[in-house]
Amino acid sequence: MAPSAGWSQYCGMGYAGEAPDNRAVSNLRELSIENWIMPVVYAGHFSHVVWLHPPWAQQIKEGKHFFLVGKDRSTTTIRVTSTDDYFLSDGLYVPEEQLENPKPLHLDVILLNPVKEAGCEDADKGESAAKKLKLAENDEVAGGPVSAYQCASSQGAAFAACEGAEDNLRKGSSPCDGMETNNDWNAELARSVLQVLEKGDAHVLDIDLDFFSVKNPFKEMYTLEEYKILQELYSFKKPDPNSLEDVLVDCVENRIRQLEDLEAAFADFCEDDNEETVQRWASNPGMSSLVQLVNSLKCRMEAPDYEMIHQAGLTCDYAELPHHVSSEMEIECLIHSMKHLLKHLPKPTLVTLARSSLDDYCPSEQVDYIQEKVLDVLRALYGTLDVHLEFSPGSSSV
Repeated sequence: MAPSAGWSQYCGMGYAGEAPDNRAVSNLRELSIENWIMPVVYAGHFSHVVWLHPPWAQQIKEGKHFFLVGKDRSTTTIRVTSTDDYFLSDGLYVPEEQLENPKPLHLDVILLNPVKEAGCEDADKGESAAKKLKLAENDEVAGGPVSAYQCASSQGAAFAACEGAEDNLRKGSSPCDGMETNNDWNAELARSVLQVLEKGDAHVLDIDLDFFSVKNPFKEMYTLEEYKILQELYSFKKPDPNSLEDVLVDCVENRIRQLEDLEAAFADFCEDDNEETVQRWASNPGMSSLVQLVNSLKCRMEAPDYEMIHQAGLTCDYAELPHHVSSEMEIECLIHSMKHLLKHLPKPTLVTLARSSLDDYCPSEQVDYIQEKVLDVLRALYGTLDVHLEFSPGSSSV
């Protein structure tokens, strides 16, 4: 399990696959934990993503989604045809005819509840929403076709599979053999995942440790009043679900202008946050509360980090980031749930883990404990592990 790679701040678990044409994604320096999925889809490496999420991460509607990922003809940035609020609020929707080289993406969003067993208490429902899914802009990537299974939780985990079939599946055996079926939701979940994995012959399991316990760090960085102002400034008015294409296009164009204006304002404040500059920007429609926000920040801080404030605002659209610091018991229940699911699935070709601790999404006081618990499960299921640590102390990925 792992965070949803490629979505901007997600929680989850999943599988990912390698394309027959294994060309590298270009401009790797521009990619990171929160934005790599869509570029890899555009490269043709993933075609199916499953996002397993915990109860407190609700940013994308549950169910099956299908849309295209391609290069916007007018901006050369990666865009999607999905009309889900998650993508509309990021200004990423475009009509299909506006995309070059579109690639299909099947996205399954599934709830993964903590497994209740003797001594395991019910997990709290927690708070809503999840990290934002971001797409890398101005990056062109190339590759061959592949299917991917990506799951996400409080942050997430992901699976992706290549075209072709897993050897043992091609031979007719099924990891579902012998699974209990009565009221066994994990068995049903495993069968859903297998339907994807059967289409590929290589898959990667991606796990984000903030799946098990997650914080919204911005709630600790800013006062309640400041956070509410950010929510006002960056608020997104969702269109009617049955809106026509023209309405959706207008909605996205207005959203892009709103975010561009806010980005420009805070960039100006980095240079000079005097009263005249703030008042000038506050005179724009919907931006009057900038005066109150800047005054509050300057009262508390010698030099407010306006770039970080803008980043915090980008997470305030139609829902908050998830914020659910799990108890040890809740973590144990989620670990058990993960193990119960994975033991019925084929062994992945590669497992990736993201710590998400440097940015404080996974609580720093819990991340090492969670990491060892996850590694214990992987050792129990897959035997000796060849572990490569690709992070500095306090960094965010394994």
